[in-house]
Amino acid sequence: MATNNIGELMAKVEDEDFLEFGLIPEIVGRLPVVCSLHDLDRSALLRILVEPKNALIRQYQKYFEMEGIELEFDPAALDAIVDIAIKRKTGARALRSIMESSMIEIMYELPSQTNIKRCIITKEVIEKGAQPEIIQKAIRA
Repeated sequence: MATNNIGELMAKVEDEDFLEFGLIPEIVGRLPVVCSLHDLDRSALLRILVEPKNALIRQYQKYFEMEGIELEFDPAALDAIVDIAIKRKTGARALRSIMESSMIEIMYELPSQTNIKRCIITKEVIEKGAQPEIIQKAIRA
């Protein structure tokens, strides 16, 4: 059965289907609304990551801004985050844990360095735990 057909069937599930599956009527009666959900696609995950007012990317940028550091994400890094989230099959919930595991060391190390102007997160940082690209402040004589 094709994936689209499964989604169409799930959208047509009724109370009787739950009873046939083995749920007791008392449980089925406590589910006033039954709806089917679909996996988020890559464009939806990317939008969740960058577009909302309190998007994860903006939260990290604000944190670094408070430390006087510009935080920039390479588009390939954003794609890598989304790819990992899709592989985990946990939807948008995966985005925070991926970001956290990729950024935790950077968040603790960089603020203690006073000569950093910009930190660029690349695909390699996300996928391989590589060091970010660092642009240092110009030294004034």
